[in-house]
Amino acid sequence: MTTETPPPENELADELKNLGQNLKGILRATWESDERRKLQQEIQNGLAEFQKAIASFETSPTGQKLKREAQELGDRLRTGEVESKLRGDLLTALRALNTELTKTTHKDPPPSAK
Repeated sequence: MTTETPPPENELADELKNLGQNLKGILRATWESDERRKLQQEIQNGLAEFQKAIASFETSPTGQKLKREAQELGDRLRTGEVESKLRGDLLTALRALNTELTKTTHKDPPPSAK
């Protein structure tokens, strides 16, 4: 039976330090790469185009209509109008469901087979 002696602590610390330096170098090289810069530029260009599209939509008739409708919905939510309508619709649906269930459960039993 052979027993290996553990490596001295300073060797372990040295290897961890080397690992840290290697990772730092890899991250720096990746950050400074042309591919990363190109990707960053593409993202920035895409965001700029997206912002232009949003600005264009906001000023369009459709965008203005959508904005008005959103404001109206917000007003109806604040005044309770939507809640009242929803409550009424839900009550109507539940009454209809209960009526149908009552009809189903109070049917005459089928004639027994003889």
